[in-house]
Amino acid sequence: MFKVINKHYLLLHILVFIWGFSPVLGRYISANSWQLVWYRIFIALIVMFIYLKFTKHQFKVSFKQFWQLSGIGIIILIHWLAFYHAIKISNISVTMVAFSSGTLFSSIIEPIFYKRAIRYYEVIIGLIIIAAIGLIFSIEREFWLGILLGMIAAFTSSLFGVFNGILTHKLKSAIISFYELSAALIGLSILIILTGNLNINFFILDKASLNGILLLSLVCTVFPFIAAVDLSKHISPYTITLTVNLETIYGIIWAIIFYNENKEVKPTFYIGVIIIFIVIFLNSYLKKRNDNKIKN
Repeated sequence: MFKVINKHYLLLHILVFIWGFSPVLGRYISANSWQLVWYRIFIALIVMFIYLKFTKHQFKVSFKQFWQLSGIGIIILIHWLAFYHAIKISNISVTMVAFSSGTLFSSIIEPIFYKRAIRYYEVIIGLIIIAAIGLIFSIEREFWLGILLGMIAAFTSSLFGVFNGILTHKLKSAIISFYELSAALIGLSILIILTGNLNINFFILDKASLNGILLLSLVCTVFPFIAAVDLSKHISPYTITLTVNLETIYGIIWAIIFYNENKEVKPTFYIGVIIIFIVIFLNSYLKKRNDNKIKN
């Protein structure tokens, strides 16, 4: 059993490392956030459909499950639009720090839907993270909208993480991913039409954007998305969200290496970052100690 758990945690850390590079691609791609998300989903869906047909998956779901998956797909759409637009209007570092607020959201959302008691240390740690983000906000006021969108991305990420954790016990992960991304693509397409942004220019991408979106779709979406949904069967959404906070570390490191973002923010920005990292690892320690008490 211990080996199985280790395997799942190892896979989760691999996924987080892959996701840590996605914000770098988000900044590299010159296409706007709507184009980026639309093409990311479209390409990922084509590859996913080929995989499902080749492996002879059954596409049939119940009427109730169809609408549940569609609703989660819209949440995922909001998540990606908020996340990549935050990067476009601020920078990677600010977005990733705001995204770490997902710990607080998961500490409240997960107990409600999983019908377990709220662990107050999780809420306190989440509040400390919010306070650290508030510190960063007070210093980096020009990035306020990026911080807000990053927190919206965190909230929606916590939501679909919990909902997927429930559905993975009823449906296969690949089918869940396919229906959710299909709903996200349809929802975004309708939104583009209703806002009058559908024109020939929407489908034109420069070479750099095309290459970036291909990497984002094939490397950072298809396998990681299916694998992450499957992990919801074995690891709690809160633990997944907590581990995903390491994406903040990877994202900031990549941002410094590729874009010298350490020159775009004030030194006090990293005070807030350090606070966040400390409480993330403190939470891991407290959770482990709490689990050991329950076992004993």
